[in-house]
Order: sequence, then structure tokens, then C-alpha cells
Amino acid sequence: MTKSTSFLLATVVAFGMMATTASADIKKGQKGYLKTCKNCHGNGTKGAGMHTQAEWEALFANDAASIISKHAGTPAEAFFGGSTFQKSAQDLRDFLFEYGNDSGNVPSCG
Repeated sequence: MTKSTSFLLATVVAFGMMATTASADIKKGQKGYLKTCKNCHGNGTKGAGMHTQAEWEALFANDAASIISKHAGTPAEAFFGGSTFQKSAQDLRDFLFEYGNDSGNVPSCG
């Protein structure tokens, strides 16, 4: 096996491992969505499809300031203003971004 083939194979394996790690965050975000967001926004397909990937990115920018302000004055305000949201925000963003309405992806369930 040549050096370039070995390097290519190692690169493919490394990217495969990173994809598995990224998937874990998405699954964790999906679980969090179903627990905290589903009551108001519907199942994961409907909720994630509310915005494009770029819109989800903007909503979660600057420590999720936009999404927090959108939930001000709603029953979800306590969740979005609390430490639980701060701990799970990246996972939730990963889930919503992965399944945004322009992604072409559909969550497996919920």
C-alpha cells in the first residue's frame, strides 16, 4: 500500500469517527427537543422545519440571544433563561440545524 493510499484511508476513518461523535450531539438534542419543545412546537420534524439552517444558526448565535428573546413572555421563558438550556443549547442547535427545512434531512422519529 502506498503512502498516499494509507493517508487517504486514515482520513476516511477519522472523518467516520467524527461523524459518529456529531451524531451523538444531534440525538441528545433531539431528546432534549422532545422533552422541552414538543408541547408547543410539535414533533421534531415540524419544529426543526420552522427555520432554514441559516436561520437556526442566527437564532443560536451570540449565546442563543435571539432564541431566548423569542421565548420571553411565554411559558418556556423559565427554561430558556435557566442553566439547563445553557448546558443543552449546543445539542439542541445541532438537532435543529441538522433537520432545518432546507437540509433535506428528516429525523427518524418524533
